[in-house]
This record gives sequence, C-alpha cells and structure tokens, in this order.
Amino acid sequence: MNDAALQGRSREIAVDEVFPHAPEVIWKTLTTGELMARWLGMTPAGFEPVVGNRFTYRTTPAGEWDGTIHCEVLEVVPNQRFVYAWKGGHEANAGYGSRLDTVVTFTLERAEGGTRLRLVHSGFVLPRNDSAYRNMSGGWSEVVPRIGSIAGEQKEQ
Repeated sequence: MNDAALQGRSREIAVDEVFPHAPEVIWKTLTTGELMARWLGMTPAGFEPVVGNRFTYRTTPAGEWDGTIHCEVLEVVPNQRFVYAWKGGHEANAGYGSRLDTVVTFTLERAEGGTRLRLVHSGFVLPRNDSAYRNMSGGWSEVVPRIGSIAGEQKEQ
C-alpha cells in the first residue's frame, strides 16, 4: 500500500465566531500565554508568538503517550493570522492518545461591529485520529467563545 492509502482521509475542524471587539484585542487574547491558558484551559509552556518558537501544552496522558502536545509557531501576521503545529500522541496508542500531527490556524477579519475569528484545526487522519477529532470538535466549539469573554475583560482594563 502507498502512504496515501495508509493515511486514510483527512478532516478538519472549523469554528467561526464574531466578537464585538477590535482585531487588536482578539489578537492579544490569542497570543498572550496567560490569556491562552484561560480560554483554552491548558497553560502553554515556553510560548512566544514568534515564528519558529516551540512550546508545549500538557493534557491527560494515555498509554505510551505522556500527554505532551508539541507545538511550533508557523506563521504570525499581527491582528490577522496566527498558525501553529499541534503534535502529540504515540504510534502504539489507538483511540485517545494516537499519533496526531495537525495545524491550528486562527484568522481574524474586521466585521461589522467587531472581529470575525475563524479557527481551523486541520490534518486529522481518519480513522487513526477519530477519537481526537470527535473530542476536539466539541472542545474547540466550547473554548472559542471564551476568547470573546476574555477579550472583553482586556478591553475594560
């Protein structure tokens, strides 16, 4: 079998929200480590919004996987686009904790009365990443709206 046949089909998660805040306020909320920890629910270790910067998140370990998510900043266009690699899991695991090699992209656009934020988390290979795809689809839908709440607090300061 060739690599394409072994990989299965690739899926992505997309979440769109419009927030009543300027792109600069949303950007700060997306790219400040302490604020990321609040809306995402995981604290980034070693994070800086600089291309090439490597950082990690920690979550629940499973099987051979220690629960570390390895990330690398791939693109930074202030107030417009923020992209990073999101890798984790282990080859020996099936289901939760299987090997994951994905990319998270945030795109910001001015919208009537605020900012349209689009999150795309791409590269889920099914069936291997079925569990991650299901869990993270619900997770992103839950955490992206928090960005607006935290941005609102920043605006008031």
